[in-house]
Amino acid sequence: MSPSPAKSSRPAYDARLLRRIFDRRAATFSDVAFLPREIAQRMRERLDYIKASPASVLDAGCGTGDDLPALRERFPEAPVFGADLSHGMLLRALRHESADTTWRRFLPAVLGKTLGTRGPRFAEADFGALPFASGAFDFVWSNLALHWHSRPDLVFPEWQRVLKVNGLLMFSTFGPDTLKELRGAWAEVDATHGIATRPHVIDFVDMHDLGDMLVESGFEIPVMDQETLTITYRSPESLLKDVRRWGAYPFDRDAASSRLSRRLVKALHAALEARRREDGTIPLTFEVIYGHAWKAVPRTTPEGHGIVRIEDIGRGRTRNR
Repeated sequence: MSPSPAKSSRPAYDARLLRRIFDRRAATFSDVAFLPREIAQRMRERLDYIKASPASVLDAGCGTGDDLPALRERFPEAPVFGADLSHGMLLRALRHESADTTWRRFLPAVLGKTLGTRGPRFAEADFGALPFASGAFDFVWSNLALHWHSRPDLVFPEWQRVLKVNGLLMFSTFGPDTLKELRGAWAEVDATHGIATRPHVIDFVDMHDLGDMLVESGFEIPVMDQETLTITYRSPESLLKDVRRWGAYPFDRDAASSRLSRRLVKALHAALEARRREDGTIPLTFEVIYGHAWKAVPRTTPEGHGIVRIEDIGRGRTRNR
């Protein structure tokens, strides 16, 4: 596929580093899982207004598998699969599996092209390069995972590929205002100490750019909306602890630059303290973007030939009568 006009300009993340970091985060992720659980509930409320009866479901970026039980309860006749880059996260996701231990195994890469109601339920894979056949799923769900991928413009075509025609994609991700207090605090610290500007927080993608990527990837009727949530903290230490447990810093750094001096840590705490509100708490903003769209009916073959559907023949004449 040729590069899209909405191609992401974010710096490339080291996927191996990202995997290692989330493997380490897996053991304590439940301590901060309240946020993705809340967003999952809000996604399910949006799903109530959509008519969907999928025969197969994929949770792309399933993490520790918190969303899997609710998806299986909602679609009891559909096998629900999970895919995640982190082996550590998937080990925890296995706990959400049924008592039938025959399901408790990962999807081997050599069997990735085979999908059925009887078989493994998890794939350890980058969700921008899924080991599933084209058209394998009727519904792809992804909750607060897309922002960790440096190329969402490549992820959407892959999700489109594994969906059946008219299949539904529903996702949530973070927008540009997310962690703006932390970003601002770091900017002040860098400026005060004469440190060259460098990213300390992921450059989250704007909602409108994501909508453009959806259309360019072969989705139709995209519906996008966003809301801003604020979590408050009693101390800079508790705020930073949660940020570390939520995710990762997926940029390459040498060992020296990755170590923060006590002086910089103290300055960062002071910058966060300066943002303390009248009620005594320090706010941390999350811009949450929600999106859903359907895989469009293809208009051309892979060779570029136009496709005319039988049901479309004669419609033009009927309208002109």
